[in-house]
Amino acid sequence: MISEASNQMGKEMKEMKNATVSFRYEAVRHTACALSVVSALILLVGSVDAAQSPVIPVPPAAADGRELPVHKIPNLGPGAEFYFSPDGTHLIGDAKRDGDTSYYVYTLAIDGTDIRRINDKGDDACSFYFPDGKRISWTSTKDHPELAKSNYSNPSDYPQGAELYTSNLDGNYVKRLTNNNVYDAEVSVASNGKWIIFGSQRSGKMELWRSDIDGSNPVQITHLDGWEPGGSFLFRDDKTIIFRAWRSEDAKANKKGLPMELFTIQSDGTGLKQVTHDGGTNWSPFPAPDGHHDVFVRVLPPHNYEIFLAS
Repeated sequence: MISEASNQMGKEMKEMKNATVSFRYEAVRHTACALSVVSALILLVGSVDAAQSPVIPVPPAAADGRELPVHKIPNLGPGAEFYFSPDGTHLIGDAKRDGDTSYYVYTLAIDGTDIRRINDKGDDACSFYFPDGKRISWTSTKDHPELAKSNYSNPSDYPQGAELYTSNLDGNYVKRLTNNNVYDAEVSVASNGKWIIFGSQRSGKMELWRSDIDGSNPVQITHLDGWEPGGSFLFRDDKTIIFRAWRSEDAKANKKGLPMELFTIQSDGTGLKQVTHDGGTNWSPFPAPDGHHDVFVRVLPPHNYEIFLAS
């Protein structure tokens, strides 16, 4: 599945490999959302311009099996699902620091400074930056204390009452985008800043939805009988969505090493295409900045999480 990358991507990797970062990730935490180490790879190619991206083979440091240098971000503690700010200087994701009773959304600089907790109520999950870098979107159960505590890592026990919010970078000026007693989460923002895509159980099962940036005009994108889609992200064209899905019967059977496949679909719900077909665990896909590639995690036997680059 390893494919070709761009000249600019290769240059960025060579110039920045010593600045690569990694995150402590708990494998059972928030399987519904994207894996943080995928975002670490995006740092390497974060400034690639799709208009200046001729294709060449992947740099030898990645292709021959040797790993690029990685560095643990200090001061954070256990964390997951971290994504880069548009300028590549900060991160947003979930962490559980000393004194926290649950996982909460945090932002921080990539050197582990400027740590800010966005919320301190309920249980938080998937978060994302707006393309202008001035606001953020995130998930929380903070407004539903009356509902039983559930588990973001268990598809059969997703937190009901998980809602979508936006705020500024300090967690102030919070706006609630959804208002129901079902699971709404896994939010990401279109590059034009005008709408979001997210996962929701409002139709009776997990499907992908889109809405205006204020939560209005929700539209169901997927209608996948027998599958549970989620973890969706848009390519730069704001038309192509990549996501992962597992079979409903596998999740109900609590199948270990839950098989997942990757799919793409257009933002209007047309053009569904299955990308992987190996029956393994393929998850956390994320578009590369060149607009032609994506990175994702594949679990190799016996329990080895590896990052792949694909076209």
